[in-house]
Amino acid sequence: AATVLTTYLDDPSGYGRIIRDDFNLVAIVEHRDATEEQLDIEEVNAGVYVFNAELLATELAKVGTGNSQHEKYLTDVVAQLIQHGHRVEALVVYDYWMVAGVNDRAQLSQVAAELNRRLCQAWQLAGVTIVDPATTWIDINVSMGEDVTIWPSTYLQGETVVHSGASIGPEVVLNNVEIGVNASIIKSHATSSRIGDGASVGPFAFVRPGTDLGANGKIGTFVETKNAIIGDGTKVPHLSYVGDAEIGTGSNIGAGTIFANYDGVNKHRTKIGSEVRSGSHNVFVAPVTIGDGAYTAAGTVVRKDVEPGALGMNVAPQRNLANWVLQQRAGTSPARAAELAKGND
Repeated sequence: AATVLTTYLDDPSGYGRIIRDDFNLVAIVEHRDATEEQLDIEEVNAGVYVFNAELLATELAKVGTGNSQHEKYLTDVVAQLIQHGHRVEALVVYDYWMVAGVNDRAQLSQVAAELNRRLCQAWQLAGVTIVDPATTWIDINVSMGEDVTIWPSTYLQGETVVHSGASIGPEVVLNNVEIGVNASIIKSHATSSRIGDGASVGPFAFVRPGTDLGANGKIGTFVETKNAIIGDGTKVPHLSYVGDAEIGTGSNIGAGTIFANYDGVNKHRTKIGSEVRSGSHNVFVAPVTIGDGAYTAAGTVVRKDVEPGALGMNVAPQRNLANWVLQQRAGTSPARAAELAKGND
């Protein structure tokens, strides 16, 4: 009529005790209702049942509240079935972690840690190198190929996929990210993105949803990307924001570049061609298109399309005000350095 799962605990406090007559199940007694003798029993109710549905419906209607908590106990159905001559089995689960109860945040952290330990061990046995399982957390839906290396303080979450030979970490958080063959990511966060084969990310990169980095591409130090398609071999080395953009293959985005994609009301896209070389400290004011093979000069604010092979620039003439430091900052260390330099000249 029913089967109930049980397990053995060194400290069974709080669990219902399994009462047996020799080997046969007699009843399940809740902790608060147990006698001193019954409290010494280490076999406990795991809270997992399989019932004959018709008999369950009949017996539930008969369950009363004659207990210390004045509650209806599902476990009373087990005793009632036995009293009415039905067969009930208690099946022991010797790996108690499989049926451990979670009644508070402390118990939740304990079973989560054990599940993670088992997942890490399973991946290690499958050919993944996990340098420090104690600081590595892997969701159950994550998948990885052989010869992946996971460095300490790494968190793989959601439906993340890591292909063979990739190196992840240290200090990386991936959530629903696909990492390509032999790619690497270090000290960075990535969400809902794809990193291509042989590509590299980080350190200190923030890869936001919609980023697609092509094979052998690079998202470097202090780079943020969002909704950006970055072609094969293209590099965004450092200190840049790439949002709502498409960049072709083999291009290089100079340091400190900003893709200005928001006009205060709507988002707009920037299109950068292949083999483009943008100078440092550029601002691309979307919508704008940079043609294949074009260059942009350092410090340029690009508001107009740049045709293929052209140099885009809008640098203002530089002016030097002679002796300004000597006149306006007299007596300072820069002024003394300037006087010394002029004397040497």
